[in-house]
Amino acid sequence: MAGARRKHLRSRQVGSFLLFWCVSVGGAATIRYSVAEEMESGSFVANVAKDLGLEVGRLAARGARLVSEGNKSHFRLHRKTGDLFVKEKLDREALCGKADPCVLHFEIVLAEPLQSFRAEVRVFDINDNAPVFLNKEPLLKIPESTPLGSRFPLQSAQDLDVGLNGLQNYTLSSNAYFHLHTRFRSHGPKYAELVLDKPLDREEHPEVNLTITAVDGGSPPKSGTAYIRVVVLDVNDHVPQFSRLVYRTQIPENSANGSLVAVVTATDLDEGTNKQITYSLAQNPEAILQTFHIDSQSGEIRLRGPLDFEAIETYDVDIQATDGGGLSAHSKVLVEVVDVNDNPPEVMVSSVSSPLPEDSPLQTVVALFTIRDRDIRVGGKVSCFLREDFPFIVKPTFRNSYSLVTDRSLDREDVSGYNITLVAMDTGPPSLSTETVIEVLLSDINDNPPVFQEDSYILTVRENNSPAVFIGKVCAKDLDLGENAQVTYSLLPPKSGDLSVFAYISINSDNGKLYALRIMDYEAIQDFQFVVKATDGGFPSLSSQVTVRVVVLDDNDNRPMILYPLQNGTLPCNDLVPRSAEVGYLVTKVVAVDGDSGQNSWLSYHLLKATDLGLFSVQGQNGEIRTLRKISERDPMMHKLIILVQDHGQPALSTTTSLNILLVEGFSEPYLQFHDPAQHSRQVNPITKYLVISLAVLCFVFLLFVTVISIIHMYQKIKHKDNFTVQEHFYDDCHFPNNLVQGGGTGSLSQPCPYDMCSATGTGNSEFRFLKRFMPNFPFPHATGEVKTENGSSLPQDSNRNRSQGSEGHVQIPNDYM
Repeated sequence: MAGARRKHLRSRQVGSFLLFWCVSVGGAATIRYSVAEEMESGSFVANVAKDLGLEVGRLAARGARLVSEGNKSHFRLHRKTGDLFVKEKLDREALCGKADPCVLHFEIVLAEPLQSFRAEVRVFDINDNAPVFLNKEPLLKIPESTPLGSRFPLQSAQDLDVGLNGLQNYTLSSNAYFHLHTRFRSHGPKYAELVLDKPLDREEHPEVNLTITAVDGGSPPKSGTAYIRVVVLDVNDHVPQFSRLVYRTQIPENSANGSLVAVVTATDLDEGTNKQITYSLAQNPEAILQTFHIDSQSGEIRLRGPLDFEAIETYDVDIQATDGGGLSAHSKVLVEVVDVNDNPPEVMVSSVSSPLPEDSPLQTVVALFTIRDRDIRVGGKVSCFLREDFPFIVKPTFRNSYSLVTDRSLDREDVSGYNITLVAMDTGPPSLSTETVIEVLLSDINDNPPVFQEDSYILTVRENNSPAVFIGKVCAKDLDLGENAQVTYSLLPPKSGDLSVFAYISINSDNGKLYALRIMDYEAIQDFQFVVKATDGGFPSLSSQVTVRVVVLDDNDNRPMILYPLQNGTLPCNDLVPRSAEVGYLVTKVVAVDGDSGQNSWLSYHLLKATDLGLFSVQGQNGEIRTLRKISERDPMMHKLIILVQDHGQPALSTTTSLNILLVEGFSEPYLQFHDPAQHSRQVNPITKYLVISLAVLCFVFLLFVTVISIIHMYQKIKHKDNFTVQEHFYDDCHFPNNLVQGGGTGSLSQPCPYDMCSATGTGNSEFRFLKRFMPNFPFPHATGEVKTENGSSLPQDSNRNRSQGSEGHVQIPNDYM
């Protein structure tokens, strides 16, 4: 019955205190709720979705979660419905104590987009705690001679509730001697005082029993009760007497807390409570109160704090004995502290020589120190030694004085300093020791030369560089310090005495950075080397050397040069093709070279323009011009091709050449030096007879031309059968009618073509030496250094390439040209 009534009462309290104050006006961003304490787990608090103005289900879609300010969360959120529930039973007293109001803060965090709302829940107090007296049966001893109106403070009752549910008032049971007066404290609960209304008479009433009740302001109110026992004391007319005026005792200084020091006794001739004596340490300094403690009933004095003979050797303790009537007597206890070996030796360093030069001789004094033991009466002899195996030893100088000296050679580069641990130990008992660390740093001397980080350096610089461009850095480290480790760099002249390297390179003496002084030309010089010297700043200075090789990287600064067809600045080169030529017929080949190397010399060939783009094609890799289809009667006699030769550099460079191709019928037509059709169309002869005569003359010349060509062709064919080799070169000025095309449809030239072929991958300067034989005016690069050949001629030096082509630079011709 009581449980159901209690449950009903709680539900009424929850219903009365559950409030919602969601403030959403203007910029307010805090929603507030309130609940009553003691709500069970799962109790409904509010609908957060509704209060935030969100649709049902949006909390789950936006990943709503609660973030509490503390480590513990007291609420949980149902994201699908938006309902806020109590996670566990709330106890306001456990959460906030006496603080009022009790507010729990948390945040409601939404994602996508990120948004947060501050929320707080105020936990209201319910009257679930009654006032409680800590001492249920307090005892008051009041002499019968106490005057009327005397006040006797009572202990306060404790009530964990706050506000109206807290402590409100006290009531006293009906009696003839006292009434109750309630008083307030500035901080803390109310307390009550007993006020004497009627004189006490021990002979009439030796004891008065009272009941005090503390009442809170809850509905219904709760209360707590204490039973006060007032003992009426007899009038005291005898003073206590100690058994001795002065007590003497000894105690070792290492005694543990709680050790018995002395026992004092006193007697009183009175009867009853006037005969009961209590002991106390009255009118003593704070140091004695912190060191000793006396039992108020037995008079036993025990140790409360540590003793230190070296600080205080004796204590003068005042003892007070007080009877039940309030009369007291005094005595003294003299406590002598007995010295024990409880202090380790002390090391006092007077001087330290630090930093110490690393080349210091043996027996150099490093430090001076003395050792003192405060327990000299009991500690015995003190010894001193080093804990680590360092190049130092301890030497005694005179009584309690020592010196630390070097015992072995020192090397700062090996160990830059030492933390030397001095151990001082007495003989006890027990044996005690102390450790002192002396830091000794070593100063540097110049005993290490600079050391380069690499055995040799290879640096690269691209040709056509800007003057004074940074190309690399050499670095030397010196294990010394300060000026001894300051490294300067310089260039050494070659052993041969050639100072030309100083015209190419410069070095920053402070940081070893290397700079190119002039514009490099890969076609002139591919690499060079020199020696760098690193010198430290010590005295005397030490140095080291390293070889640096600079490799010049090729840049795409040379355009492809057309070797065939050779452009002489007048008319383009001409080739003949029989109209019976098959598909894929080899017409001729464009040959070009590039002064660069590597990828910069890889050439590709492209047909830029043509009279008929569908009749001829150019092979991109080798420059061969072949027919794409059969020649028809409608094709014009002359075709003009413009060929683009391009390298693979970045950026790519290119050259164009033009070529005229004549379509002939079995070489029966005379060869004519055709001009541009546009120019030919403008030269119109109005006289028809001159045109007929011209055609007749042309036919005669053509027949004569074919006859001569056939004879020459047969003669050269017989000659080449005897002398033709795999690496034969073609000599010709590329002007018709010397270059004839055989109309057999086999796709090959009938005789060697007058050009040499260059590999697409580049062959260095050997190509230029080869071309020099045939092209005296070809612009060759000039090298700074020269390499002497067998016949004594000078060629550009190329120390970084394998001259695999031979002195003449001949390149093998494909079989298609044989």
